[in-house]
Amino acid sequence: MCAMKKLLMIGLLLLQPIAAMAAGTQDHALIREVVAAFIQQQTADMRGKVSYEVGEIDRRISLPECSKLEALLPDGGKLVGKTAVRVRCNDAQGWSISVRVQIRVSADLLISARALPMGYTLREEDLSTQTTETTQSGGMTDAKQAVGKVLRHGISAGQVLREDMLRPPYSIVQGQAVQLIVRGNKFSIRNEGVALTNASEGQAIQVRTSSGRTLGGIAGASGVVEVKP
Repeated sequence: MCAMKKLLMIGLLLLQPIAAMAAGTQDHALIREVVAAFIQQQTADMRGKVSYEVGEIDRRISLPECSKLEALLPDGGKLVGKTAVRVRCNDAQGWSISVRVQIRVSADLLISARALPMGYTLREEDLSTQTTETTQSGGMTDAKQAVGKVLRHGISAGQVLREDMLRPPYSIVQGQAVQLIVRGNKFSIRNEGVALTNASEGQAIQVRTSSGRTLGGIAGASGVVEVKP
């Protein structure tokens, strides 16, 4: 019996440093909770239904216990698809760890109701919606974002529309006769010219005046170009 008690005492003594070490080790579950709270906060205003999965942290990773944990997105990171969130300890013994996450967005995205050619101006009847789970950003959800815009390239039926596929309609086209307006302090001068490039309202445009000069200006509505003096 004495030998058995002695072995038990030795075992307890050996376990004490391990228990002390464990007491000062950061709980991985708390790190993952911080990541989850960060994702919920950052995606609260995102359109559509957001779901996420926080990856497990390698059990072999041992970090000092921290009272000031902070989650942040690495430079260039996006809160969509397969990504990572950085958790940083702001205590004196500071450390940081990257935690893998998978974020999915389910939304009613705009799609084309039929195949449409490049340069086509979208109308409401050209659009439909489809509930789509995506790991990519950039899908459009409101028809008002697309109607009246022009396709930069042809698209197929059922294709999800993104803002980078569209441009505003041209208010001035190349070769069009335009009216130039130069505005200054308490004066304005009007002249005529010809557009050398296409431009939507508010975009920069090059024009040639009746005297042959080339000027840069800002395209307006109804063939008007405003030139700075």
